[in-house]
Amino acid sequence: MPATGIEPAWLEARERGSPILVRLIVWITRRLGRAPARALLPVVVAYFVVFSVKPRRASREYLARVLDRPPTLADVYRHYHAFASTLVDRVYFLSGRYEHFDVRLHGTEAVEHAMAGGSGCVLIGAHLGSFEVLRAAALSGPRWKVAMLMDNANARKMTRIFAALNPELADDIINVGAPDSLIRAKQRLEEGALLGVLADRLRRGDEAIGCSFLGGTTWLPAGPFTLAAVLGAPVVLGFGLYRGGRRYDVHFELFRERISLPRAERGAAVAALARAYATRLEHYTRLAPYNWFNFFDAWAAPDEGARG
Repeated sequence: MPATGIEPAWLEARERGSPILVRLIVWITRRLGRAPARALLPVVVAYFVVFSVKPRRASREYLARVLDRPPTLADVYRHYHAFASTLVDRVYFLSGRYEHFDVRLHGTEAVEHAMAGGSGCVLIGAHLGSFEVLRAAALSGPRWKVAMLMDNANARKMTRIFAALNPELADDIINVGAPDSLIRAKQRLEEGALLGVLADRLRRGDEAIGCSFLGGTTWLPAGPFTLAAVLGAPVVLGFGLYRGGRRYDVHFELFRERISLPRAERGAAVAALARAYATRLEHYTRLAPYNWFNFFDAWAAPDEGARG
C-alpha cells in the first residue's frame, strides 16, 4: 500500500561541506580552468569519505547492491569522486561552455517523436549522473527548450551558488511547492519545452510507492507520474551518465505516449508506472554504477526514514 505523510530521510540530512569551499572550486574552475579544479578533488573527496559517516554507509549499501559484491573503500571513493566531478562540470554547463565535453546522445528520436505534435514533453530523470548535461545537450544540440521542476527544500546554499553562474536559469526553474507551479508547467509545455522532473527521491508528504530496486524495496514518489497524467503530455526518460574525464552519455527513451489514470484504478496505475520507472532506473544504474548520487538509505521504509 502507498504510504503518505512521510518525512524522507534525505530531507533530514544537513547540508554538508563548506559553501566557502564550493565557492573556491567554482572560482578556480571559472578563472583557472577545469584541470586545476579537478586537481583539488582528491583532497575534497577524501575529506568527505572520512568524515561523512552516514552517507559513506549508504554508499556502501548501494554499491554492494549494484556491484553484486562487497564494495571496497576504493569503490566508495570512486562513487564520491564521480559526484564531485559532475559538480565541477556543472560550472561549465551552466556557463554554456559545452565545447569542453564529449557528450554522446542516444535515443534522440524518442524526444523528437514525443514532440512531433508541436508541444513539449515531460522528461523524467533521476539523481543519476548529471541532469545539467541533459539540459546542455538539449540546448547545444537539437536546440530544445528546457524547464525544470525542482524541490529547493535541501541544499539551498549550493543551489544559490550555482544559480549565480547563470541568472537566466531562474526563469527555467519551477518550484514544485509554488502555488502557480502547475500553471507554469503547462505554459512551458505549450511553448514546446522539455519539462524535467526527477522521480527517484521522495518529498515531504509524498505518496510513496514501494518498488523493487537492486534486490530490495525502495520508495518512489507518485507525484511525477500523477503530474504527467494531469499535464497530458508524452513522457520520456532521460539520464546523463558520467563516463569519466570529459565524456558523458545521454540516454533518452520513450516511457509513455500519454499517461491515463482511471479513477477506479488510479492507485494501481500509478504504482505500475513507478515500478516500470524503477526497472529502467535499475538498468541505467547498472550501466554506470558509480553515478547514482543518493547518499542516504534508499531502502528504508518511509516510517523508518521519519525516525531518522
